[in-house]
Amino acid sequence: MPVIGLFVAIVAAGAAAFGWLARPLPVDPRRRAALTDAVGAVDRELAANLELMTMFDQTRQAVVLENGEFARHRETIEHEAKDIAEAVTTLYARIPVAESAMERRGPANSLRDEDRRLIEAWEGDAREAQRSLRRSLDAPALRGWPAVSARLHSRSARR
Repeated sequence: MPVIGLFVAIVAAGAAAFGWLARPLPVDPRRRAALTDAVGAVDRELAANLELMTMFDQTRQAVVLENGEFARHRETIEHEAKDIAEAVTTLYARIPVAESAMERRGPANSLRDEDRRLIEAWEGDAREAQRSLRRSLDAPALRGWPAVSARLHSRSARR
C-alpha cells in the first residue's frame, strides 16, 4: 500500500511540474517592441517597392527597389520571427533578378514572357511576405510542450 501511495505522489508531482512549466510564456516587451518596429519598417519598404512595381507596370521604365530597412532589421526578424525570416530573406535576395528583368527590353520596349513572370512572381511573393510579417505580430504566446521546451532549453524564460 505505501508503494502505491508513493507512486501516486510521484505522478502527481510530475504532473504539477509539467503544468507549471507548460504555462504560457510571457513575451519580453523590449523584444516585442523591436519586432514591431522591424515589421513596420520592412512592411513600409515592401509597400514602397510594390508601388514602384506599379509605376513600372504603367510606364515600362525600370525602377530601383529599396532594401535598406530590411538590411537594418534583418537580425531582429531572423531572431524573433524565425518562421518567416527565410521567405523574406529570399525575397530580398531576388531583388537584383527582378531589377534586371525590368531593364531587359525587346522590340518596341516589350518584355519577354520569362521576364514578366519573374517580375510578377516577385510582386506576388512580396505581397505574401507582407501578410506573413503582419501575422507574425499576432503570434500567440508559447504554451504547452513548446513552452516547456523553451523553458528547459534557455537561460531566459521569456521569448
